[in-house]
Amino acid sequence: MMAAAYGLLPLAALLTAVATAAIVFALGDARRRQRTFWNLFGAGTKLALVLLMAHGVLQGHTLEVAWPALPGATLRLVADPLALLFAVLSSLLWLITTVYAIAYLEGSGQRARFFGFFSLCVAATFGVALAGNPFTFFCFYELLTLATYPLVVHRGHSAALAAGRTYLGYTLGGGAALLAGTAALYVAVGEQPFTPGGMPAVAEWADRAPVAATAVLALLLGGVAVKAALFPLQGWLPAAMVAPAPVSALLHAVAVVKAGAFGVVRIIEDTYGYALAAELHVTPVLSALAAVTIVYGSVRALAQAELKRRLAFSTVSQVSFITLGVAAGSQLALIGGLAHLVHQGLMKITLFFCAGNYAETLGEHRIDALNGAGRRMPVTSAAFTVAALGMMGAPPLAGFISKWYLGIGALAQGQGWVIGVLVASTLLNAAYFLPILRRLWLLPATRDWPARAGRAEAHRGLLDPVLLTATAVLLAGLLAATPLSPLGWAARIVEQGYPGL
Repeated sequence: MMAAAYGLLPLAALLTAVATAAIVFALGDARRRQRTFWNLFGAGTKLALVLLMAHGVLQGHTLEVAWPALPGATLRLVADPLALLFAVLSSLLWLITTVYAIAYLEGSGQRARFFGFFSLCVAATFGVALAGNPFTFFCFYELLTLATYPLVVHRGHSAALAAGRTYLGYTLGGGAALLAGTAALYVAVGEQPFTPGGMPAVAEWADRAPVAATAVLALLLGGVAVKAALFPLQGWLPAAMVAPAPVSALLHAVAVVKAGAFGVVRIIEDTYGYALAAELHVTPVLSALAAVTIVYGSVRALAQAELKRRLAFSTVSQVSFITLGVAAGSQLALIGGLAHLVHQGLMKITLFFCAGNYAETLGEHRIDALNGAGRRMPVTSAAFTVAALGMMGAPPLAGFISKWYLGIGALAQGQGWVIGVLVASTLLNAAYFLPILRRLWLLPATRDWPARAGRAEAHRGLLDPVLLTATAVLLAGLLAATPLSPLGWAARIVEQGYPGL
């Protein structure tokens, strides 16, 4: 009976997010209190269900639910340790971002539309995380595109609409490549579940038709590379910064770019398997693209005068560490890449929350307008400092842990050039973050910001989420050696699922 109940948890968690969206849409903009209650209740319930799923997996239960969707194609949700790494992150940050968004959008219009699509976006992300086969992954991956578009264009002005067109152009193009690759894979091997180390049927097919297998792998990776913001497919991400700060946080830390990076993991490790991908000469190309993206994103960040655009190009750079960890081919590097999936999310959501606080409290969006803001908004600025230092890789913060494992993992494989990429990234991170910290803390204010409602700091609803995520950045580093830390969970995934690396 207990095992059967655990087995239904994936579907229950998915339906919780969908039901929250339906209720919020039905309530409309007028019923603010009820909408706020259901937003928080839905996010809290989903997080509780996901944590219960994690407990079930630790206890050895099989958490899987499936139902037929098309002839020969099944929608399958499976809660394995890798899926739960992403699911716990998205569920936790959904709850925190919901609290932030309620305060941030207070007084604005179309809140029911925003929160309804916000919940659908998280439901699609959850489906991506727990997808048990390529067909399920594709379905939820494309639902994520459709659910996030209304959030990107939420403000409705010409810049938002232009950003939405750019977003759809990139993501639908990537979706077409992913559809072609998924369909070709099904024709070649039939329906196969994701399998740690690669699907045996794919390996057999690649032996018979290596050119076709390579082409399909290129299509699959090209499809997810758009959302993963790999160069040269990253153009949609900075353009989408016209969206409200909660949407930026969602795109960069919770949903879209993480879905792309997660897709790289599923395709390389659980569809083809690393050994086969390397044999087909795909992993060196993937490593090179990740390295170029890491440096390119950081160089472009240096030139940005607006804070959110600088953070956007920082995401282009930082999320590619996940791809680099997958392509390096060692257990340690993969551990570092998977841990960075969580670490980058915590650091980047903190930075975007802080950017939103500066915009809402001080009315400032440009970096050169933040002189002295650290003394005016010390809590927000302290959180920004923690996350920025984490991005630079300063010990003992979360970013340092990721880079350390990526570096020693690459060295174990004889790929010393990765150390050069990590050092270059760290220096460039310092070059575009330290001037911001200098402005916040060391330069005198160039303008007198009037206090809003008697407050010098941000509204409590904007401040508490920032404190939570900044504390998590610190704890993820300090407690990295514990079994249930992001690093400890990533090590469990790799040691149990990919012992052959």
